[in-house]
Amino acid sequence: MGAGPSRLHVPMRGRSATEPHRASSPLELLYDLTFVVGVSSVAAQLVHGIVTGHAATTIGLYLMVFFAIWWAWINFTWFASAFDTDDAIYRVFTLVQMAGVLVIAAGVAAPLEHIDFRAIVIGYVIMRIAMVAQWIRAGIEHPATREAAFRYAAGIFVLQLLWIARQFTSPALSTPTFIALAVLEMTLPVWAEWRVRSSWHPGHIAERYALFVIILLGEVVAAATGAMQRALAESGLTPVLITIGLSGLVLLFAIWWLYFLEPAALGLRLHRSWSYFWGYGHYFLFAGIAAIGAGLELAVEAAGREPHIGLIASGYALALPVAVVFVMLYVLHHPFRVEGEVPGRVLLPAAALALLLPLAASVLGVVGTVVGLAVIAALAVVATLAIDQRRRD
Repeated sequence: MGAGPSRLHVPMRGRSATEPHRASSPLELLYDLTFVVGVSSVAAQLVHGIVTGHAATTIGLYLMVFFAIWWAWINFTWFASAFDTDDAIYRVFTLVQMAGVLVIAAGVAAPLEHIDFRAIVIGYVIMRIAMVAQWIRAGIEHPATREAAFRYAAGIFVLQLLWIARQFTSPALSTPTFIALAVLEMTLPVWAEWRVRSSWHPGHIAERYALFVIILLGEVVAAATGAMQRALAESGLTPVLITIGLSGLVLLFAIWWLYFLEPAALGLRLHRSWSYFWGYGHYFLFAGIAAIGAGLELAVEAAGREPHIGLIASGYALALPVAVVFVMLYVLHHPFRVEGEVPGRVLLPAAALALLLPLAASVLGVVGTVVGLAVIAALAVVATLAIDQRRRD
């Protein structure tokens, strides 16, 4: 149904949920790239906060800022899956949304340094102007989902006013007001589509999420590589750096393998009612993967010299997000498992082992912790494949 660049306007009638060969458009891929800067910046600020001894506060702010990035992406993704016309008008509105994303990306450091969300709110105002217009257009041009579209438009407009009003509240209310508004944001789609559901495409949604996972894994590689370059400049290539680099690569490859183990597109097609659970659950998976980059960066920086933080803390900076990723891989795959139950006896114990491993960091050191996590991840892949093969036989 894509219109192509020569069409000024194509009626926004809604895309078919059974459209064959539906894939991410070049515009969607370009849109995703605007999030690279934001994810990279928030991960860098997480490292800075842990190193300066403000881990607890920084982790809380990291989760809030990452929610802002993730929610901006998820709003565009699900709308595009249902209503992408790819005409000139749609592209211009997407350009406005991309501008908002870049403002958000430029401002992600402020909340982690000064608990200042003004730049993020400004970015959201820019994005929401375009998003409200898109939903109004969908409501006018696609009568079948008009009620849901107008509810979205009204809800987004009101919520944006509340985000602006939040900037004038006491700093002591920053966290509770953020949580309250985040809950309202996630409730809006449920309310808007209470009686009329938009026609998002299962295969398209599964691909969009998978592509974002790959983007996040790429960000982890970039963060670890940057830390390796700094370490090489100081001490040269050492066996320690080689070991951390190879172990980090094995860890990321195992996470990639485990994520793509189950056919999410088929699961979403057969169980559309699980879409909220699956779509929202990815927040924890995405945040965990991005935090792995911070953990690897700390491990590289601690190798061969006096670490900025204790050995156990350095270990947990990597082990905790790895454990979260393992748990979420089980949780997200579980509803869509085609043949029997996801082997929780593999992924959940792997998460537990990941959490216990840093306690031995005083003996193993940071390098031993990274190697241990890579071994646990690799064994999880091997065990999962073995269980699946035995089930098929």
